Order: sequence, then structure tokens, then C-alpha cells
Amino acid sequence: MSTKRNTDYSQNSGAQSKANERDDVPNVGPGRNTFALASFKVIESLLLFIVVLMTLGGVAFELYAVYIAQNIRLADILLIFLYLEVVGMVSVFYSNRRSALVYPILIAITALARLIILQGKDMAPENILYEAIAILILAVAAIIILRLYRI
Repeated sequence: MSTKRNTDYSQNSGAQSKANERDDVPNVGPGRNTFALASFKVIESLLLFIVVLMTLGGVAFELYAVYIAQNIRLADILLIFLYLEVVGMVSVFYSNRRSALVYPILIAITALARLIILQGKDMAPENILYEAIAILILAVAAIIILRLYRI
């Protein structure tokens, strides 16, 4: 039995060495790999910074519109809350990347709830039901992700 394991191991290691010798697989050195990862992290940080700047710009425009209208509506408050969740998602992404998987789902739930609240009277009842089912599916997905990754 142990000889079979040894031959399996030697066959697998032989296959690995043949795969490493192929011409179509580029040999990327560790210096190149770390440079690529560092470049991607810089790009990621830059794009996340742009997301935060654009979100803060959206908040500024919304606050300016409220100031001009001299009226605060429920839609304005819910929209500011969505902006707050986007900024929270970016901060969670930097603090704990595993938690960042759930934040877009929570933002989608909030956006759907906002839609139901704002257009609930004017919407067809079946559309409200569909959106409620979508919220339920998103909530179940968030729970599964949280349980799966033990966040």
C-alpha cells in the first residue's frame, strides 16, 4: 500500500516538473509578481478614493438641493443614508476585506427598501411583492455569506 502511494507521488511530481518545463507557461519571478501586486493595490486605492470623492460630491449636491428647496423630504434622508453606506463600504473594505462581501448586498437591500417606501403608493401591488421577494433573497444571501465566512 505504501509503495503505491510512493509511486503516485513520484508520478505526480514528474507531471509537475513537466508542467514547469512547458514553453507556454511564463516563468514570473517573485520581483515581478510583487511589483504587479503593488501596482494593483495602488490602482485599487486610487479608485476607492475616487469612489469616496464622488460619493461626498453626491452628498454635497444633495445637501445643496435641500438647502435651495428649504425642505427636507424622506427621499433626501434615505439618499443620504445610501451615500453613508457607500462610504462605510469603502472603510470596511480597508479594515476587514471579508466583511466587504456583505456590504454591497446591504446597500442593495437599502436601495430596494427606499424604492418601496418612496413609490409604494403609486406602484402596482405585484411590483411591491417582487421587490419584497428580492429583499428576502438578498437577506438570505447575506446570511449565507456571513455564516459561510464566519464574519
